[in-house]
Amino acid sequence: MKILHLDKNHKLLINQLNDLGFTNHEDYTSSKSEIEVKISDYDGIIIRSRFSIDKKFLDAAKNLKIIGRVGAGLENIDCDYAKQKGVNLISAPEGNRNAVGEHALGMLLSLLNKLNKADKEVRQGKWLREANRGLELDGKTIGLIGYGNMGKAFAKKLRGFDVQVFCYDIKANVGDENCTQVDLQELQENADVLSLHTPQTPLTLNMVNREFINNFRKPFWLINTARGKSVVTEDLVSALDSGKILGAGLDVLEYEKSSFENLFKIDEPKFRWMRKGKKSNLPEAFQFLINADNVILSPHVAGWTVESNIKLAQTIVDKIQAKFC
Repeated sequence: MKILHLDKNHKLLINQLNDLGFTNHEDYTSSKSEIEVKISDYDGIIIRSRFSIDKKFLDAAKNLKIIGRVGAGLENIDCDYAKQKGVNLISAPEGNRNAVGEHALGMLLSLLNKLNKADKEVRQGKWLREANRGLELDGKTIGLIGYGNMGKAFAKKLRGFDVQVFCYDIKANVGDENCTQVDLQELQENADVLSLHTPQTPLTLNMVNREFINNFRKPFWLINTARGKSVVTEDLVSALDSGKILGAGLDVLEYEKSSFENLFKIDEPKFRWMRKGKKSNLPEAFQFLINADNVILSPHVAGWTVESNIKLAQTIVDKIQAKFC
């Protein structure tokens, strides 16, 4: 079987697939249309998020049997059409779930203890102890939306704290020893912290909006290591400004390009200013976030560790081997 690799990943992925008898080719620069011309020669592709795998692409890929997505989400793939054509979809949420759980916990603890604000002030010669008095995580209720691989990993990290963990999920009976499954209303009634662990679907698109936020009984902290488009940024900013949301840790942003490699679509003429490093034309809501002391931002790297790079690749190899060898 011939496999075309469209994104760079850990070298073990290609090395081990070679050892299993697969023929591996790499193309990290050709456009989607250029790939479509030759994709019928291949039985499989390995991709992260360089471009979408839509009906046109799948129709061109007449011999495709495998799509390996080195990551968790499959929103860039027309999954229903791929399955209709008999293509096996392989993802690797097991590979980066631990990294995501640690990142979410790190963001939460940093927010509660004002570490980003305090660090910046000390570097400026300011020694403001009372202004940086933190909060303890113990005694709080953590609400998780989505209780799959990522949600479970975060709940496991919370076991060392004296906290109550609730989860809401569209699937029934997913709760376990680390988390009690509840309905959305109960979660919103009790949560001091909300952490998102959902894929991007029609149900989660713009999920955290003004109405959703206002349904929480108490002001709360928000952590999003899932998908940026689940949160309406303008509504988040309004809630931060009013105090309804106490602070936010955002590894993902609504403005991300679908490849997750850049903010905005800087190849479009209207965003040329981004390439020149200008900030004046940034959306007002984003300007608020980058200037807020109670907001921590990272560039979609929650699952992006040295260890997860290896584990993601190994997971894809293991699943291909189990299915085709």
